[in-house]
Amino acid sequence: MNSSTASVAPATRLRLTVRGRRVVASIAALPVVAAVGFAVISGGGALASGDAGAPAGTFETVTVMAGDSLWAIAEQVAPQADPRDVVDAIIRLNALGSGQLDAGQTLAIPAEYVTS
Repeated sequence: MNSSTASVAPATRLRLTVRGRRVVASIAALPVVAAVGFAVISGGGALASGDAGAPAGTFETVTVMAGDSLWAIAEQVAPQADPRDVVDAIIRLNALGSGQLDAGQTLAIPAEYVTS
């Protein structure tokens, strides 16, 4: 047999139908869509504001001890006030996402509730 007459398998070319091209394009666009969706859902919450914060003298600070809760701190700093109102004010002033406190954490207490 002659080496020039040996049969070589013809190279096949991949052909995509219109539907196949749409599937490939959709898969390629999926990470971009996911990133944009995440950015929309997060809403830019991590952006810093131009506010200077609370003016000096409008709050006092308290260091959380082991076992302290917001309710106990509210009763301690403002025994004359309704603890629910004090807890709400502390949460808003400190931008707490939950009532979970850590020992050593510093909390700002609104000056209106601080007993002199």
